[in-house]
Amino acid sequence: MNILYVAIGLVVGAVGVFVAVKLMANNVLAKSRVEAERLKGAALAEAQSKAREVDQANRQEQQKRKEQFDRETDATRSELKNLDSRLTKREDTLDRKLDTLSVKEKQLDDLESRVSQRDKALAAKEGQLSQVLHEQRDRLLQLTNLSPEAAKEMLLKRIEQDCKLEAGALIQKITEQAQDEAKEKSRQIVLQAIQRYAAEQTSDHTVSTVNIPSDDMKGRVIGREGRNIRSFEKATGVDVIIDDTPGVVVVSCFDPVRRQVARLSLEKLVQDGRIHPARIEEVVAATGKEMEEELIRIGKEAAQEANLQLPKAFIPMLGRLGFRTSYGQNVLKHSMEVAYLSQVIADELGLDGNLARRAGLLHDIGKAMDHEQEGGHPQLGKEFMRRFDEPEAVLNAAEGHHGDVPPTTPYTMIVMAADAISASRPGARRESLERYVKRLQELEDLAMSFEGVRQAYAIQAGREVRVIVDAKLVDDRISAKICRDIAQKIETELNYPGEIKVTMIREVRSVEYAR
Repeated sequence: MNILYVAIGLVVGAVGVFVAVKLMANNVLAKSRVEAERLKGAALAEAQSKAREVDQANRQEQQKRKEQFDRETDATRSELKNLDSRLTKREDTLDRKLDTLSVKEKQLDDLESRVSQRDKALAAKEGQLSQVLHEQRDRLLQLTNLSPEAAKEMLLKRIEQDCKLEAGALIQKITEQAQDEAKEKSRQIVLQAIQRYAAEQTSDHTVSTVNIPSDDMKGRVIGREGRNIRSFEKATGVDVIIDDTPGVVVVSCFDPVRRQVARLSLEKLVQDGRIHPARIEEVVAATGKEMEEELIRIGKEAAQEANLQLPKAFIPMLGRLGFRTSYGQNVLKHSMEVAYLSQVIADELGLDGNLARRAGLLHDIGKAMDHEQEGGHPQLGKEFMRRFDEPEAVLNAAEGHHGDVPPTTPYTMIVMAADAISASRPGARRESLERYVKRLQELEDLAMSFEGVRQAYAIQAGREVRVIVDAKLVDDRISAKICRDIAQKIETELNYPGEIKVTMIREVRSVEYAR
């Protein structure tokens, strides 16, 4: 019975659980249906709202497109209307041109008719003129008794003669005009070059005296038995002159650089007070090195100022020119002036200004070495620069700026002109007229002292002596000997910079009179 009761209880419990579960499932299903209906209604409302929004947007877009289409259509219609108006005007213009062409065509037909008639009349007149000319030619031949060829030749000769006279007069006129224009142009170029260059009116002068504090120092400079002064002269290569002039010792040497080294060395020795042969050699060697550095500095500054790229060997040579003077004018400053003036003249003539400036700066570079080598500075400068492959214009300007050789380039003439301008400007050179005349007179008197010499002339500022001998007393061999003897006597008796050219002239003249 207990088992039966348990079974019945289980059945009842199962039925109850089933009923409860079913009731719960029905409730959940009912809630789900309600929620689904709610979601369906919300989705439907949202879909309807979206549809209304899309419909409204489509309507607005359609309205915009319609308005844009209307605007484009109106613009196209306006453009077509304008085009139609232009075409109508062009058609009217073409119609008027067609009418004008018709009128011109008619006029051309009338003109062609008149020209044809005129051609016929001219042909008739030409025939008559040919007949008249033929008759006149026959009559002229009968009167002159000349053939047509002879008459033509005579006429051509007369025409040729007249043309020669007119051509000669025209050539003379053009030549005179060209000469006047060339002179005026050259004056303008030279004046412009001088005006554009502003140089100092005073020149440097190389000092060759040394001030000493007392005359007692002269004895110390001389040394015991003259050993100090002999050591100094041997180390520097100069002559030291100690006379009765108070407070001054004179340093004499034709080489300005060597004289400058000696002057500076002597000043150092005097200031130091220790003067003996070993100290002299030490000071002179140190001063020599300082001078080499000073020459390089001066040369670099000159090249930089002239804006030129120069070989390394040229730099100390330019520095040496800074201590060289010519008639009181500093040679380096003179070279800088010539470089600038040459560039100005070359630019005015349409030539290479840089090449002219280079030739002007280097034209006197031979003066930096003419105390150490034989020969004049033009030849020395040319040979020196030739080793460094300088242009022919620079070489010829260096050799020919004094007229020693014919110029091969226009730059030589430019450098010659600039050299003359720099040397002749006021304040450039300080040699007095008396000294200049005396030096030339000494050359001429020395040449005139030889037997057989009739006349002697010192030219080119004393760089050349031209000697004229008597042809009756001197033959060719003796004249050559006299020329050599004069040159040797000049070397031994006169002091001069550079070299002096001796030119011997022997002239034979035969004069007869026909009576």
